[in-house]
Amino acid sequence: MEDKQKKWKLILGAESDSENKVEMESEEVEMEAVMEALYDSEKQGGLGRSSPSVNRWLGDIRKYFPKPVVQIMQKDAMEQLGLEELLLEPELLEAFEPDINLVNTILSLNKILPEKTKETARQVVRKVVEEVEKKLKYPTQSAIQGALNKHNRRKRKFPKDIDWPRTIKANLKHYNKDLKTIIPEIFIDQGRKGKALKHIMLLVDQSMSMNESVVYAGIFGSIISTIQTLKTNLIVFDTTQLDLTELLHDPVELLFGAQLGGGTDIGAALAFSEAMIYNASETILFIITDLFEGGSEKQMLKRFYGLKQQGVKVICLLALSDKGTPVFDEDVAKQLSKMDIPSFACTPDLFPNLLEQAINGQKITHNKSRKFDA
Repeated sequence: MEDKQKKWKLILGAESDSENKVEMESEEVEMEAVMEALYDSEKQGGLGRSSPSVNRWLGDIRKYFPKPVVQIMQKDAMEQLGLEELLLEPELLEAFEPDINLVNTILSLNKILPEKTKETARQVVRKVVEEVEKKLKYPTQSAIQGALNKHNRRKRKFPKDIDWPRTIKANLKHYNKDLKTIIPEIFIDQGRKGKALKHIMLLVDQSMSMNESVVYAGIFGSIISTIQTLKTNLIVFDTTQLDLTELLHDPVELLFGAQLGGGTDIGAALAFSEAMIYNASETILFIITDLFEGGSEKQMLKRFYGLKQQGVKVICLLALSDKGTPVFDEDVAKQLSKMDIPSFACTPDLFPNLLEQAINGQKITHNKSRKFDA
């Protein structure tokens, strides 16, 4: 019972126990002070906005709380106290626990980062990118390879397309003694002499509301680009478009190449992407946007319809993030649904499944909360 009372006092603050009936250990008193510095920051002696006090506070929360809680408190501190400008100091930036929220903030400050901070900022972003990439790389590559294998087996095979040595080796167990020959069950082709089997396009809205989606899209684009039998493009857009495909080998440089903020012209971005399509029936276009169009909505819908008519598989992701149900233009989403273009949010963990379904040509579904169902 006493432990529960202590926890509630920590949650509600010292004012909840004005008569000090709940006795706290010295470490618990320090934990209470750390939380009050943030969540009761208007009090005298709160966290404030000075670099030394914030640096000390960052060390304290790491001391008393587990990593997930530390990341939440850092995010709350930046949102409630407006500490973004303090990240321009490399010494303070090093004290933060790296996470996606911190990466988002760093990228939003990209244009004003002083030279002395840029290298530290890159190191922080690289650490987070590598952690996320390590988690998502295997399931993404595995899902894609599985889908491509099915895709290959369904296609009609011609003798000139088949890699006979690999096909024979793969079918040795199917040798028929009576016929004295191998009866192949699978055929391994030549990979179309270097041509891609599928074209994956990631078209990403880089307005500020989509910043977490930009980060995950950059990481996924980098992973997908390692599959040689896929052609991969990544384009970010606001009112203009920027092809970042050449930076897919280095997702950190790619993310710093994106310019978060600005307006939104989805129609122009679709036109830009359309010019890069060489085989519509083998192209899967993921457009990641909340569908709030700053340009002509009529022209945007016309572009969507035109791509669909050409045979491009178009999928609209309202968000690619771990956050809750996204805010989006529901009217536009309904009009896309009439064109048989699905629009929904997708978490990073489920994106590999979505890729696999798209490559396999399966119908993409989502639930009523506008989230992807694996």
